[in-house]
Amino acid sequence: MRLSTRGRFAITAMIDLALRESAQPVPLVEIALRHRISLSYLEQVFAKLRQQGLVDSTRGPGGGYTLGFRGDSITVADIIGAIEDGDDDRKPESQRETSQSAQDMTQGLWDDLHSALVKHMKTITLRSLAAEQRAKGFQVEERMATKKGVFQKPKADPLRPHVPNSVFALGQWQPGGV
Repeated sequence: MRLSTRGRFAITAMIDLALRESAQPVPLVEIALRHRISLSYLEQVFAKLRQQGLVDSTRGPGGGYTLGFRGDSITVADIIGAIEDGDDDRKPESQRETSQSAQDMTQGLWDDLHSALVKHMKTITLRSLAAEQRAKGFQVEERMATKKGVFQKPKADPLRPHVPNSVFALGQWQPGGV
């Protein structure tokens, strides 16, 4: 399992979804703007998250993403595992470098560190990260519901009876006078 920028962006976007889960689906465009992440990059990330069932998508106007069916139990390890595709920096036995003895001396250390890291990431839930943000005072700005269709006519400003309404009246008008 690798820790990369892609994983960091995925965790950031998932926290954003968790903070806004009571509202309507969140469009990726909004997440991209809030966190200054490329929209096409986020689309790739969310495609992988959707394949793993971590998010659900809604198409059409008012569509976007919400947390998947496992919303309560999503962990950081789940997110990283979905994004990183099981990529592993360790090479298979047949591709190891010639300094086999040097790798053998430290391989146990790296395996133990990797296991400890994964074990720790499994204890951090998305809910706890969202709760931590709320405790720091984060306020979710509710977005305006998009209204489609015919709107009310704008109300006309009331007429001002004491203001000249033509060039000729302006010539005869005296400020402060009636």
